[in-house]
Amino acid sequence: MAFVIWLWFLLASVTATAKQTYIVQLKHQPNPKPHLTHLQSLTSATPDALLYSYTTAYNGFAAFLDPHQAQALRESDSVLGVYEDTLYQLHTTRTPHFLGIQDDDEEVGFFSGQQFNAAANDVIIGVLDTGVWPELKSFDDSLMPPVPARWRGECEQDEDFNATACNNKLIGARKFYNGFQMAAAAGILAEKLSPRDHDGHGTHTSTTAAGSEVGNVSLFGYARGRARGMAVHARVASYKVCWKLGCFGSDILAAMDKAISDGVDVLSLSLGSSSIPYYRDTIAVGAFKAMEKGVFVSSSAGNAGPTKASVANVAPWMMTVGAGTLDRDFPAYALLGNGKRYSGVSLYSGKGMGDKQVELVYLRNNNGSASASLCLVGSLEPDVVRGKVVFCDRGVSPRAEKGMVVKKAGGIGMILANTAASGEELVADSHMLPAVAVGRKTGDEIREYLKSEAKPMAVLSFGGTVLGVKPSPVVAAFSSRGPNTVTPQIMKPDVIGPGVNILAGWSGVAGPTGLEGDTRRTRYNILSGTSMSCPHISGLAALLKAAHPKWSPSAIKSALMTTAYTVGNTNSMLLDAAHGQFSTPWAHGAGHVDPHKALSPGLVYDISTKEYIAFLCSLDYTMKQVEAVVNRPNLNCTRRFRDPGQLNYPSFSIVFGKSRVVRYTRRLTNVGSAGSVYDVVVDAPEGVEVDVKPKQLVFKNVGDRMRFAVTFVSKKGVNTSRDDDAFGYITWKNGENQVRSPVAVSWV
Repeated sequence: MAFVIWLWFLLASVTATAKQTYIVQLKHQPNPKPHLTHLQSLTSATPDALLYSYTTAYNGFAAFLDPHQAQALRESDSVLGVYEDTLYQLHTTRTPHFLGIQDDDEEVGFFSGQQFNAAANDVIIGVLDTGVWPELKSFDDSLMPPVPARWRGECEQDEDFNATACNNKLIGARKFYNGFQMAAAAGILAEKLSPRDHDGHGTHTSTTAAGSEVGNVSLFGYARGRARGMAVHARVASYKVCWKLGCFGSDILAAMDKAISDGVDVLSLSLGSSSIPYYRDTIAVGAFKAMEKGVFVSSSAGNAGPTKASVANVAPWMMTVGAGTLDRDFPAYALLGNGKRYSGVSLYSGKGMGDKQVELVYLRNNNGSASASLCLVGSLEPDVVRGKVVFCDRGVSPRAEKGMVVKKAGGIGMILANTAASGEELVADSHMLPAVAVGRKTGDEIREYLKSEAKPMAVLSFGGTVLGVKPSPVVAAFSSRGPNTVTPQIMKPDVIGPGVNILAGWSGVAGPTGLEGDTRRTRYNILSGTSMSCPHISGLAALLKAAHPKWSPSAIKSALMTTAYTVGNTNSMLLDAAHGQFSTPWAHGAGHVDPHKALSPGLVYDISTKEYIAFLCSLDYTMKQVEAVVNRPNLNCTRRFRDPGQLNYPSFSIVFGKSRVVRYTRRLTNVGSAGSVYDVVVDAPEGVEVDVKPKQLVFKNVGDRMRFAVTFVSKKGVNTSRDDDAFGYITWKNGENQVRSPVAVSWV
């Protein structure tokens, strides 16, 4: 007993003194001390404890401290806050055609292709991710002019990364690893510390955003065609912040700090964590300063769908991007012993099974454990599955890993079936053995067959690439959903973009599944996730920046939101893959982006930095917490909104509480023609009366601003304890433009 008490005391002592990375935010001082001097004047920290000094995106530093040193900093009047480092995770060629972006000589909006491309050459997209594989043809800089003179970034030289690999396309490559290295316990996870992408994710996102055009590419024959990024003439700068453990806030903040000072125009972040208050959110704080400097920040919504209120990266000064499907599919088939043939998807490219059926097994039906039915590592008995097709439930472990588990156990094929969590969403994977992924309904039918048949049989086959799939787009079931838990009055996500089965560049040292046992190599890979939809919008923002260099980040966001569509290629409302029913703004935001319409939106909802500060002041934050986000001296909250929803946002999220009435005003800026006249059209949510005044807006000149007021009234008799939400739209229309804002209503 005495030994147990001693061991507990020892562990408690170690925990109490264990060092970790802290991000320290300082108050603005007229004559600030160097960060190391500041740190050592308040603590016993040694010089090597200082990991980063932030100067642009943040006023402070990151340091490796014990809890006592962190507490000493918290007690100083010169310190705004001390925060533990946060671990963020990645939200892991037909796309340009699907979005209507094709050839260079095409007219783009009201610009000629040549004019547009010349302007795009001056736009720089910074991608914070797992690094870059610079030798890929997608970074070819043929015919690109010299790097813009304003660029202050660099290409770092390392053991496995030559600085000369950068060119007029890939104009920068940096690495940020101090936070990761400290968390990795001094080399427990050996990883080369260079800008090179050993994972593939960063190369995929950067080439999606702005890769050069490359012909005749595919993933082992799938999706063969031309591959190109959204902003094919824009420049790319890579900032490696994600490592084997994940992406640490201290490293992300250092990269944002450097990217802003380097001169990027767009920041693309396909990563995130759970939603937390803005003053604690490293990405939100860095993005605020980026916005203030005129940098557009695009971020992924997360892959926690279809769970309600799961959306990440919800700060209103950031673009939050969900995921939808393309009109391209990779069909595969499972023929059962009863003669029924079921359709699914797959990217399997090896030797097929032939025509002979083999036994099909489902371990849940053979007294197997739940882990066996999920085909988790170590759960399958070779004597049971050898030479057979294995039926696996989707969930818990990565899809491709399940196939690897089946193969290692001796199985020769796999049917991967969705459960309720994934619904009818089908995501194709480059499996290591013949495998077909099927939806929940099909999966349930096959489960019934497995229960009723004494010796079930199956054979799998594969159908290549199919185009023109209907309906599309469909909201991906994995795409994270609203409402926004940090500020319910701000609708999130903002939009959706292509994020399912996306072909883009890949690392030269990673297999297409990313599994250690996958020795296959490919220059291009097909992935799914909001990680893939985010860089699509990053590239589109670069195009809008090229077309309208004086537009603010909020104007660009507004253009993308108010021109988004919610009717797919079957002339029906967008569907949700989670349940096969119509999608709502909690899933698709304003809708699916339409780049051609976004180039000429007619009107925009612009937001100034002062208005964002008034928004923050309307929250239940202390002045220190507001200052932590805004990062400027002499801050005050003399101007604040009576309600956070008063922000001039391009969408409406109405929360009815004690009051049955909510009133907001909005301001529209004319970026179209002089003499434009717009009339309002209201599609009111069920149970809500909506009154807009005035009913017509007349803009005499380009740049004119006009206000309107909206009153939302919860109708008498509406059940205010209802769990379901209601949705509608407010649209300003004329003969040329429809400026549409979604409306979401909740009762609490």
